[in-house]
Amino acid sequence: RKVRHVTWCMKMAAVQWYSRERNYKAELEACRLEAGPLEFGDFHPLKLITVTESKAKKVARKGSTSSTSSSSSSSVVDPLSSMLDGSDPLSLFAATADPLSAAAGTTGKSNRDKQEDAGVGADFDLWSGKRSYILTRYTTTEKLSINLFLGSEKDKATGPGSAVSEKVRTRLEELDDLEEGSQKELLNLSQQDYINRIEELNQSLKDAWATDQKVKALKIVIQCSKLLSDTSVIQFYPSKFVLITDILDTFGKLVHERILSMCTKSRIPLAGTTMSDNFGQDEVNETAKETCLNWFFKVASIRELISRFYVEVAILKCNTFLSKTGISETLPRLTLMIRGIGDPLVAVYARAYLCRVGMEVAPHLKDNLNKNFFDFLSTFKQIHGETVQNQLAAQRVEIPTYLTLYSPAIDWILQCIAYRAPEALLTEMMDRCKKLANNALLLNSVMSAFRPEFIATRSLDFIGMIKDCEESGFPKHLLFQSLGLNLARADPPENDKLQILNVAWKVITKLKNPQDYINSAEVWIDYICRHFAVSRISCCLKFSSQQFIWNNTNAKLSLSETRCQHRTSRCD
Repeated sequence: RKVRHVTWCMKMAAVQWYSRERNYKAELEACRLEAGPLEFGDFHPLKLITVTESKAKKVARKGSTSSTSSSSSSSVVDPLSSMLDGSDPLSLFAATADPLSAAAGTTGKSNRDKQEDAGVGADFDLWSGKRSYILTRYTTTEKLSINLFLGSEKDKATGPGSAVSEKVRTRLEELDDLEEGSQKELLNLSQQDYINRIEELNQSLKDAWATDQKVKALKIVIQCSKLLSDTSVIQFYPSKFVLITDILDTFGKLVHERILSMCTKSRIPLAGTTMSDNFGQDEVNETAKETCLNWFFKVASIRELISRFYVEVAILKCNTFLSKTGISETLPRLTLMIRGIGDPLVAVYARAYLCRVGMEVAPHLKDNLNKNFFDFLSTFKQIHGETVQNQLAAQRVEIPTYLTLYSPAIDWILQCIAYRAPEALLTEMMDRCKKLANNALLLNSVMSAFRPEFIATRSLDFIGMIKDCEESGFPKHLLFQSLGLNLARADPPENDKLQILNVAWKVITKLKNPQDYINSAEVWIDYICRHFAVSRISCCLKFSSQQFIWNNTNAKLSLSETRCQHRTSRCD
């Protein structure tokens, strides 16, 4: 035993031991139970609980200081039963008023609240009003091309005897079939032929949906959205954007109505309302949610960024079936997706479409609109980059013509931002534009979007920014036209009126193109008639007549008629 003890001591001595540091005070505090404040009247939890029934049906412990009615009686009950407060929850539910009657009483109030909280009103210019102008303004005589999907019989609905797994596999193969090139390219199309073909695809989408060929409908939308990545005929791109987004809008409406019908099959709308007027998040059944998720999963499987972005934006409104905050959570992610689009023209129209749909489904989310515009400003220098310059050289497009292609998209984004916006936002926009070079395009859109009263009070600031713009980019006389349109509708500071006229009129009288001169002079004649006497009007007209002698009789007659009309109205 002594030998074994010695051996064990030798082994233990060979190991180096260290003592563990301990904080006994902290360990003691961690082991203690959490202390809670003890209020007067509380008793030991193991004591019996009594329930006091009265007209108020209050629950009190034995010996409690709470007072009850003199007609109360006490009895010992189970503690779990006491939590019911003496009543059955199912009985309480049955005793409540009819929910349809309650909803009928509050329908008028909810409709009024919707109108008061609505983000857009009658004073907001809708996109439909700009559609015809864009199609008329941005045309081309060059030949266009389009990718035509060759449909197959696989698009037809699967028979009832097919297995569910086989149906899912078939639909996935159909989607992959589109991605892998079952397409045919149509070349040498005129502009009208191109428009007719897009309208045929729109009708094919409606027919496929009506015959329950949902996958074929999705294929058509993916095919059309891919066309928005093509800038081979760059002058036609704004019109192409209008035509393609019409198809996307149709698809988004069809998907939303389908899911909405699943939610409203078992409910009857109140008199004077539609199904969607009094629709609540709690009324979305599991079938509708599953169908909605299925559509979003299909969209997420689209490989190309532009197609996936546009199709998801088209069904953005369907996020309301999943959660109340679905749209507010999705908009920032879609805004970040646009950063992956390299072409600045394609990217700005993607932002315009996101802002347009956002204003329709969630007009109160202004932060997303600002984020889109500020992201565009951060990439604004790409417009004058080498890649864009090479593209313009290959298509023989001048930079002023190219910049005008941005106007519909930027004007729309700024219109959404400036709608009922405070005056401080205009100051921020002006400060950001000053930091950018070649900012004439942005400056023109800012003056067109914000309220004339805001622009008029800062007229001299805008004139200074216009002077700093480069003449080689956006024409300055167009900037003065935009400024003149605002000043014709709102009054600038009294001390600045004459100075504004002198600066603007000097620029106008230096224009050598008769049509440019007519367009600019016509705008500023309104300003002169509004703020100056007849003698000043006569002086300006006399100077203009002496400055220019045109061989174009129609142009000269048009200007003369305009002058006479304004002068006569002023004298009257």
